[in-house]
Amino acid sequence: MTDTPNYFGPSDAALQAAVDVSRETLGGGSDTPIAQAAAAAVLVASGRVADQLPRPAQTRILTISNQKGGVGKTTTTVNLAAGLAFQGLRVLVIDLDPQGNASTALGMPHHDEVDSIYEVLLEDMPLAQAVQKVEQIPNLYGVPATLDLAGAELELVSLVARENRLKRAIETYLAQSTDRFDFVLIDCPPSLGLLTVNALVAATEVLIPIQCEYYALEGVGQLVRNVEKIQEYLNPNIFISTILLTMYDGRTRLSAQVAQEVRDFFGERVLPTAIPRSVRVSEAPSFQQTVLTYDPGSTGAQTYLQAARELALQA
Repeated sequence: MTDTPNYFGPSDAALQAAVDVSRETLGGGSDTPIAQAAAAAVLVASGRVADQLPRPAQTRILTISNQKGGVGKTTTTVNLAAGLAFQGLRVLVIDLDPQGNASTALGMPHHDEVDSIYEVLLEDMPLAQAVQKVEQIPNLYGVPATLDLAGAELELVSLVARENRLKRAIETYLAQSTDRFDFVLIDCPPSLGLLTVNALVAATEVLIPIQCEYYALEGVGQLVRNVEKIQEYLNPNIFISTILLTMYDGRTRLSAQVAQEVRDFFGERVLPTAIPRSVRVSEAPSFQQTVLTYDPGSTGAQTYLQAARELALQA
């Protein structure tokens, strides 16, 4: 799979001219929020942004997990993936949630007749056969989930090396790929079953999205203990590398207090950027898009773009 050049896209000169026009029209420099949003919208619409992110020395495999539902886990997975891809990195998203919401948000077909992660886990299908190119976003690929995955927890129980099936599939695929992926992001179901265990065994890093609301840390302690058990018995390389604050509401004292508690507990693992509550972020999946393609100039798109940059530049 190679990315097809956008021969019919705007030229560099046209892009710069559009950015300059937006700055002048909006009354001056690019320091104003409106001017920054307009300039970013032009660049994202072109399939790239101003600065190319540095490629990691090797593929970073992250599991995005939180057993508490409704924290923005899938939203975070697809929008971080888009943000990384728009900034020049090759990204693979694996949808491991039977609900298939990540597949929907990325516009990937995921009906019964589509090759999916279910066949990879249960029928030993090569991962390459299930990978799809995500439309509208260069450098972004995905593996969809179908409803068949709902029964996978029970079906995996009787299989040999059941915890390692995703790990082996990913390792084989990456070893055979001619173009190296920079990031693999695995979207997990909101539970701690065998699907999530497979994701934790396959990954080297865990990213935990935490909403800035009451009971934000509910379930995180159990997830941390589970990661420690996986580290001890199944995957010594796994560690919690990143915390992303989501659904932040700057108008409330509660959000600020929760954000501070999370930063005090996890320290530098918390990304500086917090994702605000955003209508555009909520609307985008219903149009089978990420917020970066649905409304690239919105606050939600800008913060996810910045969070993606911070993730890529982590030490």
